[in-house]
Amino acid sequence: MKNDFFSPKSNKFLYFIICIGLFIGLFLKLFVFEILTVSGESMSPSLKDGEKLFVNKLAYGIVRPYGDELLCRWKRPQRGDIVIYLYNNKIVVKRCIAVGGDTLEVFADSEYNYQLKAGDSRIGLTESQYLNLKNSVSVPEGYILAIGDNHEVSVDSRTYGFVSEKNILGKVLCK
Repeated sequence: MKNDFFSPKSNKFLYFIICIGLFIGLFLKLFVFEILTVSGESMSPSLKDGEKLFVNKLAYGIVRPYGDELLCRWKRPQRGDIVIYLYNNKIVVKRCIAVGGDTLEVFADSEYNYQLKAGDSRIGLTESQYLNLKNSVSVPEGYILAIGDNHEVSVDSRTYGFVSEKNILGKVLCK
C-alpha cells in the first residue's frame, strides 16, 4: 500500500500543516511578540488611547508564559525605553526614566510644589507621591523608575514605587 501522508491531497497532510502553523503561532505569541491596544491617556502624546503597539517580548530576555517574570535575561532596560510590565494584574505601558544606580533628587520647591529630578528629567509630584519618594536617593539595583509621559494623569512609579526589572515583559518597538 502506498503511503500518501505527504500527498497534497491527503487530509492527514492538511491537518499536519494546520497543527504546525498553530504551534508556531502559539510560540510566537507566548515568547516573541505581542500586539496590544493602548487604553488610557497616561502615555499621551507619545501613545494615544486606542493605538496598537507592537511589543518585542525578547528585548530583555525570555518571558515566562502567563507569568510576570523573565526565565532568562540578556539585556537590561535603558533610559527612554517604553516598557510593558504587570501591575495589579494589568499590563502597563510606561517610559523608563531611570535605571538601577541612577541618582534621584526629590525636593519641595515650595509648600505645594514637589519635584523629582532623575538625570535630565524634572517631573512634578503630588504631595502623596513626594511622601512616597522623599527618602529615595537612587533607584535600587535591579529596578527602574517608570513614568507615563502624561505626568498629570499617569499612575506610575511615583505612586506605587520602583518596578523590578524581572517583571518587565517587553519593549514597545512601534505603534
